[in-house]
This record gives sequence, structure tokens and C-alpha cells, in this order.
Amino acid sequence: MTTGDPDFSQERQPGNSQAENVDGAVTRQVAENDTYETNESATGQLASMLDTDFNPSAHPVEEEIELAADQKDAKIDWTITGIAGVLVAAVVVWGLSAPDTFADVSAKALNFVVNNFGWAFILFTTVFVVFVIGIAASKFGSIKLGAINEEPEFSTVSWISMMFAAGMGIGLMFYGASEPLAFYRDGVPGHQPNEVGTAMATAMFHWTLHPWAIYAIIGLAIAYSTFRIGRKQLLSSAFVPLIGEKGAAGPLGKLIDILAIFATVFGTACSLGLGALQIQAGLQASGIVDNPSNSVVLGIVLVLTLAFILSALSGVGKGIQYLSNANMVMAALLAIFVFIVGPSVTILNLVPGSVGNYLANFTEMIGRTAASADGTAGEWLSGWTIFYWAWWISWSPFVGMFLARISRGRSVREFCLGVMLVPAGVSTIWFAIFGGTAIHLEQNGQSISGESTEAELFNLLQSFPGGSVAAVIGMILLATFFITSADSASTVMGSMSQNGRSNATPWLSAIWGVLTAAVGLVLLLTGEDALTNLQNVTIVAASPFLIVLIFLMFAIVKDLRNDVIYVEYREAQAFQRKLARERRIHREVQQKEDNKRRRSERLAKAGAKVSSKAKNNK
Repeated sequence: MTTGDPDFSQERQPGNSQAENVDGAVTRQVAENDTYETNESATGQLASMLDTDFNPSAHPVEEEIELAADQKDAKIDWTITGIAGVLVAAVVVWGLSAPDTFADVSAKALNFVVNNFGWAFILFTTVFVVFVIGIAASKFGSIKLGAINEEPEFSTVSWISMMFAAGMGIGLMFYGASEPLAFYRDGVPGHQPNEVGTAMATAMFHWTLHPWAIYAIIGLAIAYSTFRIGRKQLLSSAFVPLIGEKGAAGPLGKLIDILAIFATVFGTACSLGLGALQIQAGLQASGIVDNPSNSVVLGIVLVLTLAFILSALSGVGKGIQYLSNANMVMAALLAIFVFIVGPSVTILNLVPGSVGNYLANFTEMIGRTAASADGTAGEWLSGWTIFYWAWWISWSPFVGMFLARISRGRSVREFCLGVMLVPAGVSTIWFAIFGGTAIHLEQNGQSISGESTEAELFNLLQSFPGGSVAAVIGMILLATFFITSADSASTVMGSMSQNGRSNATPWLSAIWGVLTAAVGLVLLLTGEDALTNLQNVTIVAASPFLIVLIFLMFAIVKDLRNDVIYVEYREAQAFQRKLARERRIHREVQQKEDNKRRRSERLAKAGAKVSSKAKNNK
């Protein structure tokens, strides 16, 4: 440093230098408001690093993470397993012993939830969408779900295939053609029938951003907690930032995990029931079985249950991955078949048209409550929107944990955008192909509507040449979606029952799979309107879990704010601000010193001239 320069290598004290007088108030205010500021000056920090033998390359980027989920000796948590198992078994026994009472109570419980808490489902599902987009766009996006230099475990294609197959494969098969057609034929609250744009937009609303935002919140929380921090692969562990380690291991944490298992059982059972109903309809539509009875449904569920148990025993890296890739191939073939033999131009027009109508009607759809359409929208919402939101919430523990399991090594931004946008895009194309074709046939007097919703897909396929072969592919696809969904769910429930172990004991996962299949059968056989029973129980079972999701958002943000990558970013910001401020102060001080020096030189020159004149005058 030159003479007169302020010494920034030493910690400044109030009133200790001209720099403090120039910018002291600003410095103190920033230091108070920014927890990442330190008392030491930026130049002092640089000088300290340069004056020592510190070698950054000699130190690891971060310490190696020991994953609690990889522990081989993790014991079964009999408290969680026992309580959740007893609750599920009680529902099964109740449904078998008193089916009429069971159906009646579930209907009354549904009415209570919809009338009193329907607004919460409508409001917070949209909050979830905004939250996930905000996390992806924030500085949290660069944080890895794993070690800093860790690469993804699965390829992008396999990653997308598995998330899609586990997330909503059966649902798209069941509702892909029937839902847009129902909205077109019957209209939606506040709209008249025969509105193609409204029908397609409403279907997209139920199947694109909202469900995957719900999945993303659970998946992000568990993936970060498990693979970045090294906690147990449990939903309760993701709440450690809010309730602490003791709280996560105590009664509150166990309650969270029990609710997660309970919601998963009924959400999965609903999907399995829909799949069994549709396979039954396919057998009837194809002429393989005439007037299928309950024994046919029972046989379908038993065969597929055995198949997914065998798949679960082979593990995520083999069984689910291979089946998921096969699902995507068969689904693509089925969609291409309908696109080629169906109204191709109409379908192409519907893709941008559906997106445009979705965006145009978005604010109306997210604000539709029981008070809409002169107070007549409540029944429609309970059968459609609220049912869907509850269905996705009930699926979120197992789909979220499964997404976390297959997303290790990806960044937060890649996870959020991938989970939100890729399946949403595929769903949009799927509904344009199947829903658009169903509406086109309806407009041309070739309606596919039949006695049951589950038969409409096969009615659509068989309206084209080669439809019988396509119908067989559709039934196979339903079966494989059934297997992958149940496989994923049973594996995840086994993990939650065994202290978050990634690869749970096979027999434990198998037991949960059998219980889930049993619940699905009970719900199907408890009354004539099986689909209504499935929907009612799903909504009721998922309601308490909505609260878990709301608080989980706060836990995610608190966890991410403490991540070393984010802390380094904030420190870098604070350091840059401090260094810039000190450079400005240094420049101002130098300018003052230069002005003082030049003034002294001018005074000296003026004095010299005066002395010279005085000598000359003498």
C-alpha cells in the first residue's frame, strides 16, 4: 500500500478511519441485515488467504455423505407398520362384513370433506404449482440431489419412463378418451355442452401441472433429505428442519409416516381398481369374456398381484425399469396407431388449441369452487377436480418417494422442471390424440359412449381397422401399468416401514402389495357403483395428508437455505458487495488524498513564487 491509503487488511472499528466516516452507516446496516456478512473486510479476507499457505485443492469440495438409506441392518419399525397395517385391515374387514354401511359412511365423509374443505384442495394445489416453479427458477436450482459431483443413476429416457409409468399410467388409459368426451357432452360448470376447447382445457387442468407439482414437492423433499443430507428415506425425515431430529423420530414423525402409508394404500388401490375394471371391460369388448362377473375381476387382480410381487422382488434397477421402458414403447405404439388411423389433422389442431385454451381458462379453473355456477358446481367438483386433487395427493407419498429414488444425482432445477413439464407435455399429446378422436367421433355420429366409462377406450379402438389388435395391446398395457404402479407403491411402503431403507425386505413389500390389492378388491365389491366407492374413499383418506404437504413446503425452503451451495452463493454475493463498497471507499479516500496532495503542491508552488519575487525585489 502507498502512504496515505487506508489499511483494509485490518478489521475496521467505528470511527477508526476516514472510510468508516464515509460509509460506516451503510456497512453497519448491511451487516445487520445480511447474516452472511462478516466483520472482517473483503480486502482483509483476501490478504489473509494470500498471506497463508492455504491450498484449496488440497481439501475436498465437501465431505462424503453417508446415506442412512443404504444401511443393510435397518430394522422394521413395528409401530408404523403395526398401526398402519391395523388401520388398513380394519377398512378391509369393514368393507367385507358391512358393505352397505361402508359405502354409506364413505359417501357422508366425502360430503363433509367437499363441503367444508373443498376450497383447501382448490387453493393449495395451485399454490403447489407456483411453489415448484419458484424453486426451479430460484438460486436453489443449482443444488444437487446428491454429492456435488455425482452423476444421475439412470439415463434421462429411463428416468422419464419410470416417473411417467409410476405417476399416472393407468389413469391416462382410463380417462384419456372418456374425460374430454364427458366434458364435451355434458359441459362443465359455467359452460355449455359441445365446447371442444373447454373440454380439452379442463382435462389438461386435471392431468398436467397440478398433479406433477404435488409429486414434485414430496419427491424433492425426500430426495434432498436422503441423498444430499444423508437422512433416512422417510417423509418424516424431511420435516427435520421444522420439528428437529427428536420430533422426526418421535410420535409426530411416526404419525406423518403412518399417514403417508395410509394415503398410499388407498390411492394405489383406487388406481388398481380402475385398471381391473378397464381390463374387465376390454375382455368383454373383445368378446373374450361375455358378461364378466365379480370372479373375473377377482381373477384379474390376483394374477396381476402375483406379477407385481415378482417384479418387486427384482428391484428398482431391473423389474420396474424394464417394465416402465416397455410401457412407454407400447403406449407410444397405441398413440401412433390412433393418430394415423384417426382424424390426424384434427388431432394436430387440438395440440396447440388445447394449450391455448388451457392458458386462457386457467384463472377460471383454479378459482372454481362449490359456490361457482350459482352454487351448482359442488357435485361436479367432488366427482372431478377435488377427486383428482385428492387422488394425486394420496399418490404423492409413494410417487414422490419413487421419484426421489430414481432422481439421485440430478439438480433441483432439473428435477422440478423435468417432473413438472415432461409428463405434462406427454399428457397433453395423449389427450389430444385420444380425447380429440373421441370428440371427433361424437361429432360425426359415431359415439363411443357405452354403458360404462371403462369400456369407452376399447369402443374407440375398435371403431378403426385393426382395432381388435390395438385393444389387445391396450389390455396388455393396462396390465403392465398395473404392475409398475403396484410394484412401486409396495416397494415404497416397505421402505417406509423399515426405517427408510432404500431396498426394503422383499417379503415386507409383498405384504403391503397384497394388502393394497385387497383394499382395491373390497372397494370394487362393496356396491354396484364401484367407481364411486373408489373415489369417495380416496378423497377421505387423502384429506389429512394435504396438511402434511402444506408444511412440507416450509421444510424444503428451510433445508435448501442451509445448503452449502446456497450458502456459498449468498457469501459470494455479500463478499462482492463488500469488496465493491471497499473499492469505492478506497477510491474516494485516494481521491481525497490526491486532492490534498495537489493542494499542498499548489500551496508550495505559490509559496515558492512569493519567495522568489521577494528575493528579486531585494
